[in-house]
Amino acid sequence: MTPKNIAIAGATGAVGAEFMSVLEKRNFPIKNIKFLASARSVGKKITFKGEEFPVEEMTKDSFKGIDVALFSAGASRSREFAPYVVDAGCVMVDNSSAFRMDPDVPLVVPEINPEDVKWNKGIIANPNCSTIIMLMAVYPIYRLSRVKRIIVSTYQAASGAGAKAMEELKNQASDFLAGQSVKKEIFPHQIAFNLFSHNTKIDDEGYNEEEVKMIKESNKILHDAELKITATCIRVPILRAHSESISLETERKLGLDEIRQAISAFSGCKVIDDRAGNYFPMPLDASGQDDCLVGRIRYDNALDNGIALFVCGDQLLKGAALNAVQVAELL
Repeated sequence: MTPKNIAIAGATGAVGAEFMSVLEKRNFPIKNIKFLASARSVGKKITFKGEEFPVEEMTKDSFKGIDVALFSAGASRSREFAPYVVDAGCVMVDNSSAFRMDPDVPLVVPEINPEDVKWNKGIIANPNCSTIIMLMAVYPIYRLSRVKRIIVSTYQAASGAGAKAMEELKNQASDFLAGQSVKKEIFPHQIAFNLFSHNTKIDDEGYNEEEVKMIKESNKILHDAELKITATCIRVPILRAHSESISLETERKLGLDEIRQAISAFSGCKVIDDRAGNYFPMPLDASGQDDCLVGRIRYDNALDNGIALFVCGDQLLKGAALNAVQVAELL
């Protein structure tokens, strides 16, 4: 690949830090790189590949001469700066929800629908972290036989709400164990030693925004509007890596060995399914890993041609930064 000029928007956040780590780990060919954030971060220094760089304020002129801008600055900032990115001839790979359901914007998981990158008009959306992790486990099965329905429950780590949320979990756990009252600033409820419905708005049908994202985004990525999905998304007191319990129904009966082989052969997945040792995917093992871990593979006898499984994936990596960098590599 020809070396590219790269910008990281939201460079001082949790995903911004992972962008840098992934770019370096994958030896992405970089000619020049700039680190963008809000005005309050100007003056900070970021070390990348042993060199120190200043954090610059993101402005409408920040993207001139930039080939690819990796965005994790929030939906409002993505919407605000998208016209300037596109006008500069740059491609935005956006990690927010701003453009995911825009019919003119590809929504891409490189292992699943890489061809959709080709029709981008200057913006490519990174799917929701829970959607990515679910589809990484489901798609190898989908290729064997079309999936008719999915029932998924998520166990989502604090990392999904950013670095400050992870710090809140640690502080609350420390205070709770010390017998002190816990402080709630990021989450609406105590996250330490507790779990609660995902902290997003509930719609008229009783689904929260995270659940709606998983449903609609999966239909778009798979180009399958007939796939029926229901989701229940829960916050759990885990620092990093999301977990998901999935039941699905296929059009034809599949063998469990066939399924295990398909998942093992699928790039980005690793089967962890030791029944004898009762060892299966755990967020602790998935944290820091590029691969999604898949196990508890068994028949779901409550569904026709039903399959049940459990998956863990690092929300900050495959659920965010790694997927975005893989999209940049496709470009």
